[in-house]
Amino acid sequence: MNRKRILIGRKDIADFPELGLSGIEVKVDSGAYTSSFHCTHIEKSSNGEKDVIRCVFLDPDHPQYHEKEFSFSDFKIRKVKSSNGMVEERFSVFTQIVIFSKIYRIELTLTERADMKHPVLLGRKFTSKKFLIDTSRKNLSFNNKIIEIEI
Repeated sequence: MNRKRILIGRKDIADFPELGLSGIEVKVDSGAYTSSFHCTHIEKSSNGEKDVIRCVFLDPDHPQYHEKEFSFSDFKIRKVKSSNGMVEERFSVFTQIVIFSKIYRIELTLTERADMKHPVLLGRKFTSKKFLIDTSRKNLSFNNKIIEIEI
């Protein structure tokens, strides 16, 4: 059975409509299992009945920063191993990503990525079975270059 995958480059631009964010740079990382989004003020609190995660996406110096605080009552705690081998616990939430003019559901771990060049990292859990990565290319979705590959 032949399957088609969309060709994606090492970098692209995506929208996150439920977060009110568009034109966000993403880095595709086949070495990472989970996807992550740069957040600040990540806090777990209780509203009396249920635990809630609160956070602010991006930094004030980012062009798309809108200082909105988001609350998520539906979240998980994930153990994530970084490239240096350190394991840390992160909160993960589900939201939507728009890439190649299509809406996908994505699980994102919330983490401080201020030292990183790209605020979003797309890992294998999201990219596998949807995309084929060509590290020599970038911004294929942003430039409306949809290339399907049969595998």
